[in-house]
Amino acid sequence: MIKAITFDLWDTVFIDDSDEPKRKAAGRLPKKEERRFLVHTYAGKYKNVSPELVNYIYNTVDAAYKKVWKDQHVTWTVTERLGIIFKGLGVELPHDEMKEIVRIHEEMELEFRPDFIPGIGEALKELYGKYKLGIISDTIFSPGRVLRQLLDGENLLQYFDHFVFSDETGHAKPEPVVFQTACTNLGVEPHEVIHVGDRENNDIAGPKKFGMKTVLCTASVDRGSKSTLADAVFSDYRELPRIIQSLNK
Repeated sequence: MIKAITFDLWDTVFIDDSDEPKRKAAGRLPKKEERRFLVHTYAGKYKNVSPELVNYIYNTVDAAYKKVWKDQHVTWTVTERLGIIFKGLGVELPHDEMKEIVRIHEEMELEFRPDFIPGIGEALKELYGKYKLGIISDTIFSPGRVLRQLLDGENLLQYFDHFVFSDETGHAKPEPVVFQTACTNLGVEPHEVIHVGDRENNDIAGPKKFGMKTVLCTASVDRGSKSTLADAVFSDYRELPRIIQSLNK
């Protein structure tokens, strides 16, 4: 019997990079470029560094971050990543300035917020009360505290009983401890949970290996539905309650 449903966030609840057109319309740089501009500006107060050097070191740290994320299932915090970048530049920022540039990085998507996938609110409202609901999400730049604010801004935070964010747990999907943490805090066994997400390795293969049922969300992007191991696939959130009911039989 299914007792709980957990959700990924990016491209499952929010549409990734849907804030970029809003930034462009406001005359702002894309997030990637603005992050490097910020580092160059802050570092430039204390040392003459070129934009090319900043870009090179930032790209190198990004590549290392992705390698560790993929192979070791850990997501470095923004503080850790910027610390490595500034060390590579030979610049040590004062504590208050380091804290501020970290905050700006982390809260960039609060200024121009991503769009939510159509129908997610109605689906959560229908599922709420019938099942325990949770979030299991890796954090890239926006930490758990910011992701909670994004959910709260759409009045969706109220539907969730527990959150597992990689910056708070120290582990990322598909590490088994991530799914175990969710099950423990939701008070359920793995076979009593359905996980909903968009990435085959992290959201389908990982939780299935742990003993959960899985549903692939293609409402934002289809990352391989034709070859998925998921128990079900949907492209419209109006389908999800029916799918959950079917898998619960």
